[in-house]
Amino acid sequence: MKKALATLALVSLTLGSAYAGCGKVVTNEGKLKSFDATTKAVVVVGKDGKEAKLTLTPSSKGADDAAKLVGKNVKVDSEHNKITSIAEA
Repeated sequence: MKKALATLALVSLTLGSAYAGCGKVVTNEGKLKSFDATTKAVVVVGKDGKEAKLTLTPSSKGADDAAKLVGKNVKVDSEHNKITSIAEA
């Protein structure tokens, strides 16, 4: 009985991690509302008016130019709210 419960627990954990959607890239297009240099936080307001708060990482493409893009239309690709690339649209 204990082996059956342990096997069932392992299967449920495995299925849960497979469903996480890892590797899914989300694209946000809209106006760059703000950029906080200390926390590396970026807020993008989409065309539908929804705000997306994302975080820059050291490996983000275009991270050096993020401060210059405030107020401009941008295209931001991210995974799990961590930016992989940011560029002017």
